[in-house]
Amino acid sequence: MSELTSKTIAELRDGFRSGDFTAREIAETYNAAVAAAKTLNAYTVETPEDALAAAQAADEARGNGDPGALAGIPLGIKDLFATRGVDSTAGSNILKGFKPTYESTVTANLRKAGAGMLGKLNMDEFAMGSSNETSAYGPVLSPWRRKGSNVGLTPGGSSGGSAAAVAADIAPGVTGTDTGGSIRQPAAFVGICGIKPTYGRCSRWGVVAFASSLDQAGPMAKTVRDCAILLEAMAGFDPKDSTSLDLPVPQWEANLSSNLNGKRVGIPKEYRIDGVPAEINALWDQGIEWLKDAGATPVEISLPHTKYALPTYYIIAPAEASSNLARYDGVRYGMRAAVEGGLDDMYGATRAGGFGAEVKRRIMIGTYVLSAGFYDAYFTKAQKVRALIKQDFRNAFQQCDVILTPTAPSAAFGIGETTDPLAMYLNDVFAVPASLAGLPAMSVPGGLDGQGLPLGLHLIGNELDEQMVLNAGLAIEERAGFTARPEKWW
Repeated sequence: MSELTSKTIAELRDGFRSGDFTAREIAETYNAAVAAAKTLNAYTVETPEDALAAAQAADEARGNGDPGALAGIPLGIKDLFATRGVDSTAGSNILKGFKPTYESTVTANLRKAGAGMLGKLNMDEFAMGSSNETSAYGPVLSPWRRKGSNVGLTPGGSSGGSAAAVAADIAPGVTGTDTGGSIRQPAAFVGICGIKPTYGRCSRWGVVAFASSLDQAGPMAKTVRDCAILLEAMAGFDPKDSTSLDLPVPQWEANLSSNLNGKRVGIPKEYRIDGVPAEINALWDQGIEWLKDAGATPVEISLPHTKYALPTYYIIAPAEASSNLARYDGVRYGMRAAVEGGLDDMYGATRAGGFGAEVKRRIMIGTYVLSAGFYDAYFTKAQKVRALIKQDFRNAFQQCDVILTPTAPSAAFGIGETTDPLAMYLNDVFAVPASLAGLPAMSVPGGLDGQGLPLGLHLIGNELDEQMVLNAGLAIEERAGFTARPEKWW
């Protein structure tokens, strides 16, 4: 039954319901695939018994004629989501061994739909990173390789374990989180789909906080349809989250259509930036042609404050992180350093030993910009620029229905190849503006570069218009015909 791992979620769901195979067969096949792929370091914890228990319940429900929307589908869960009784560490030493007594709303919603859990997926520590190299568990290896090279590549970050698991067929779908591109950039790096919905569509309750005004959960999977299926199950109002949107969940899968007749696709002129490989811009131009073929009309738009998006993000996100991460002090849960001295000594030793270098860097940046002497000069000004960026998008969507850009400024790079923090932050240059504006955005694979590595196309929609993003993504998916898979070496 090893061919089951190459199927999409839609194919697994339909095959299970028609009796072609049982949920137990799906779970056993994926459990075996996960166990055989430890070289990738995608999973921090494996939970084969959870997948089997959900499979048994799914098989029984099918016998009763009442299977859930995700019955028979085992998923990988990013280690940022609290899962009851299972290690939930956010990729950090400071939370090693932490087993929550509660379940995040998103994972609870997936369980209600019938999904099981294959395990927890590796990630950049506290979601701070673009390459999965900041994880306390070590970096995840992409299943992809450059032509003629055995150099280990990053699967992107922070949802690197999530991306690698889907690309390597060791999970049919996964949860990710996106603060400044952490679903979309890794999806592009490994040739899969990933969508960040409108801020507030998916509850943040039970998701370890990085930057509360930016963090948003979303799905990653092989196809646009699979992302729609997962997002329907994940989304919904949650009274436990004050930022949750009290709106019905649309039927995104049922309303999928690649017919874009009468739609306008915005092409922001500010996204033509120096230093981007010619292959990235060539794919962007090809994406425009694909959307024209689907019936859409391209229009040039301007997002004039785009050039300020990255510095704005790297003021606001660290500021919120410095506040959120203050709760990790060794008193209530997680790591506690054994030191002689008072409470302040214990706090300092715990944080020094528990947090990695990148997390410390961002906490220090955040604390600096929030300090009394610099609050107005940095944080207040960044919030004003963020408002201008949001207004840019509002103006743009008066001229177009969806925006098309590249997802990332490069293909996947090698582990250890990018050591300068500023160079690493530039990975988010195309993704960050949509995050600051709280807009739905998606990466869809478009093709391969000259080294045989995937490149993604990036779609940004208006607030609450995930359907337009998914439909445009489907139009690209159908025309790109992206079927490339990494050759198995692990």
